[in-house]
Amino acid sequence: MTPFEPQPARSELPVRFENPFRPGPPAPLVRRAAETLQERLRQGAVPVDLGELQKPGGGKMFGVLVVATPDGQVGSLSAFSGMLAGRWQVEGFVPPVFEGAARDAFWPAAEAELDALGERHAVLSRDATAMRERLEALTRAQKAEARALRDGHVEARRHLRGPEARTARAYEAEEGARLEVAHAAQRAPVEAPLQALDAERRALEHLRAERSRTLWRQLADTYLLSNARSETRRLGSLFAPEPPPGGAGDCAAPKLLAFAYRHGLRPLGLAEFWWGADAAGAERRQGDYSPACEAKCGRVLPFMLEGLHVTPGPAARERPPEQLAVLYEDAALLVLDKPRGLASEPPRHAPTRDSVLVRLRKDRSPGDALQVVQAMDAESSGLLLVAKDEAAHLALRRQLARREAQLQWEAWLEGTLEGDSGTVALPLGAAPKAKGRPALTEWHVAERTDGRTRVLFTARSTHPHQLRVHAAQGLGAPVVGDRLYGRGGERLLLHARMLHCVHPHTGEPLRFECPPPF
Repeated sequence: MTPFEPQPARSELPVRFENPFRPGPPAPLVRRAAETLQERLRQGAVPVDLGELQKPGGGKMFGVLVVATPDGQVGSLSAFSGMLAGRWQVEGFVPPVFEGAARDAFWPAAEAELDALGERHAVLSRDATAMRERLEALTRAQKAEARALRDGHVEARRHLRGPEARTARAYEAEEGARLEVAHAAQRAPVEAPLQALDAERRALEHLRAERSRTLWRQLADTYLLSNARSETRRLGSLFAPEPPPGGAGDCAAPKLLAFAYRHGLRPLGLAEFWWGADAAGAERRQGDYSPACEAKCGRVLPFMLEGLHVTPGPAARERPPEQLAVLYEDAALLVLDKPRGLASEPPRHAPTRDSVLVRLRKDRSPGDALQVVQAMDAESSGLLLVAKDEAAHLALRRQLARREAQLQWEAWLEGTLEGDSGTVALPLGAAPKAKGRPALTEWHVAERTDGRTRVLFTARSTHPHQLRVHAAQGLGAPVVGDRLYGRGGERLLLHARMLHCVHPHTGEPLRFECPPPF
């Protein structure tokens, strides 16, 4: 702990612990601690090189926690999210939450195993791509040969009539069949190994995903969290039955609270701020204060704050209404362009929380039984389909289930994908006695540039986070800006761009397009 000099007066101490999910500036004493840390960072007064923070995509969150010792001395703790300069522990900052010995007992070997699986997958993908190109070239040549044979046959019997023409056609059929057999024999030495490569690659993708989930669950159990009541929980138990999102427990706020409880310090106030290069789109600039993230800390911090006198969260305050961009509306349905950062529907435990559905219900007739047809992550954007009655909702859901309706997504992925198209068949949400729900995603490459790949996705099943998981774990290339399954740091570059379906009442084909803003 770094004591305040001079010590603050009693009147300067926060009366209540400000809810970390509420936006806005921190309390004066907390701001004082944050500005002290910011000055240290600005002067480079830390024992590691901070140069990477100023490179594009290199910025990160830092945090401070104002605490009081049992004898009443007031000071502050400092933390960074994740790792700093490739290190978990840096002098002057609190350590990570996980138990180092438990993690070291398995994680280095596990990480090497996952890296080996990833390298093997890359080799298989390159080999399969080369073999597929060879097969495509051979197939083109065979088609040209078959076309030339047909053209020759047509020319040869142009002047034939009656029995001679029939005999010529029979001979042509036999010759065509012999050519097909010969072509199949030519393709076999390529097709059989390609099928074997694809099968091995799919099996490897499944194995890698399963091992990743298993190891992440094991890793999550090395995080022991506590609260002001001296109660403890493992990180994984807060998210069960699903595994925690990547990076949960590694944000600055959980690190700070865990250290304070472990050393008998009383938390008084918390602030987190961005430091380093501006995030893409200038969403975060150096020195900007940010509320805690819902995705990683939404279940962690409420537990860790139990026993403290905390102010109400943001759900207690109504957000100002914002105009939604409705692209189409009739008596049965409406289609809108959902902005990023807004949930499509509220959670069950907070039915009035700000979302597309809550806003629509305020503006529409009470007789409209509005229901979202396909849920969408708050971080993503694009076409959202909403039914206005139960019959329309059931009909549209049935179209999606039967693949009669289609929703196409556009995304930028980290890295350069091998191959131009393919499918990811990776079960999601594995339960203890099952292998997970089947999930299938088709993908096509639209562009490659600067180490990134623009991809068009078509989900053949509808599960939460399907595209994000399939990109990160199936293709090994997370969506740019994905804070759950990737590196974060930017807005999530995932957008629902095209929708076609059949009108649930009239049977009329409907098609909508909404280009992405990135």
